[in-house]
Amino acid sequence: MPIHLWLLSAALLGWGAETALGQQTKPNPSAEIAPIVQPGAPGQSGKLLTPATAYTPPRAPIAADISFMQGMIMHHSQAVDMVALLRTRGQSKELRSLADRIRISQTDEIKYMKQWLEERGQSTEMDMGDMSSMSSEDMKHMSMPLMPGMLTPQQMDALAKASGRHFDHLFLTGMIQHHTGALIMVEDLFNTAGAGQDNVLFDFATDIDNTQRAEIRIMQGMLDREKR
Repeated sequence: MPIHLWLLSAALLGWGAETALGQQTKPNPSAEIAPIVQPGAPGQSGKLLTPATAYTPPRAPIAADISFMQGMIMHHSQAVDMVALLRTRGQSKELRSLADRIRISQTDEIKYMKQWLEERGQSTEMDMGDMSSMSSEDMKHMSMPLMPGMLTPQQMDALAKASGRHFDHLFLTGMIQHHTGALIMVEDLFNTAGAGQDNVLFDFATDIDNTQRAEIRIMQGMLDREKR
């Protein structure tokens, strides 16, 4: 083969190999950075994380964060119990519709809070202290600590015995008290140094505050109409 043809063939072969190699090693932006979606708080859509936030390690919760979630589970559970009573003893269809929304949202939030705690290796129940020395009879009569705004056993008993319009009135005043306590719990969380810094927890607590303030206004309007 003439030398000039040999050189031309070699050049073409080298160019082809370089091209193939370049095609194999060319980075694929879509493969390098896959989209990451962070689930939103109950009732909210998820959030698409940017590369800058996607690899930011989550902030470890402090004791106040854990206590807030554990306490709010107990708090929400009583609200769900109150709605269960209303479904058989209440009279107002408007109130029943509102109560169903409260039941659905707070039941979902209980599931969310339990998952949040479990993912961080925490108990879903509040620490009641060392009860190893207590007798079974003592434990039977021991009352659970009440979170702010929670109804006392006496209030819950009165609610369970009421019916009709009287029940509706007790439910409204009791749930307003209950919701107001939840607002206090959120305020206490944010007033604690270093607490509420987890982005997910911050959004969740803020959502509770906004939702329950709106529901208080609705329930207060129902009470106002009773007086007319």
